[in-house]
Amino acid sequence: MRRFINSGIVKSITLFFFLLAPAICFSWGVTGHRVVGEIAQRHLSKKAKKELQKLIGMESLSSWSNWADFIKSDTTHTWDHVSKWHYVNLPGNLAKEDFLSSLQNLKVENLYSQIKALTVELKDKSLPLEKRQIALRLLIHFIGDLHQPLHVGREADLGGNRVKVSWFDKQTNLHSVWDSDIVEFQQYSYSEYANNLNIANATDIKNWQESSLEEWFYESYVLANKVYASVPADGKLGYKYNYIFKSDLDMQLLKGGLRLAQVLNEALK
Repeated sequence: MRRFINSGIVKSITLFFFLLAPAICFSWGVTGHRVVGEIAQRHLSKKAKKELQKLIGMESLSSWSNWADFIKSDTTHTWDHVSKWHYVNLPGNLAKEDFLSSLQNLKVENLYSQIKALTVELKDKSLPLEKRQIALRLLIHFIGDLHQPLHVGREADLGGNRVKVSWFDKQTNLHSVWDSDIVEFQQYSYSEYANNLNIANATDIKNWQESSLEEWFYESYVLANKVYASVPADGKLGYKYNYIFKSDLDMQLLKGGLRLAQVLNEALK
């Protein structure tokens, strides 16, 4: 029982932060990250499920999927260093080789560097339980962030945060549209959304999971370029925008869940 005491405290804090959610800018929003976590839960290996029980008991991946956003509200500033781990900024419209070279040679901590580092920590059974739990919570979230295209965005506009648009006449920004507005527009609970998406065939799943982390980043980067290029001159987004990007949105959420399962299956085998 002792190893779950800290987990209980953290969950209480998480609930408090959840109540503050309307004031916080989330990546994929609460629903999107839970969709990713729920899909991943359904594709875990037996070994990974057994190891996860040692780390988080019977708690689900979806229940921890937003922790990395909630801790942004910690007034003790304990987690301030984590903020820059949610994204990677690169110039737009690079050729693939230039993108991969730039991604791998960034000198600051970022989403790419930390997914790799946290995966190593999760694998390392010699580390304290709490350190591996934190690595797990962050990985659950960051694999989701990776698949939100504007987390592989451009520094000049802060991943679309400075691109002002309206969503059905609500004033917002491009990043927020992709974080939550377009996800919530589908009007599914996270479990309903996961049910609807979790229908891929075995061949596609294998191909999506076994491609490299760098390929995952490049896919999101290509989609980010499409997102930037598709903002109309008047900035008005609505039904047409949803029609254009609905399949991309669904694919990113599905791939995020499947690939999170792959990362955990490999780390916990």
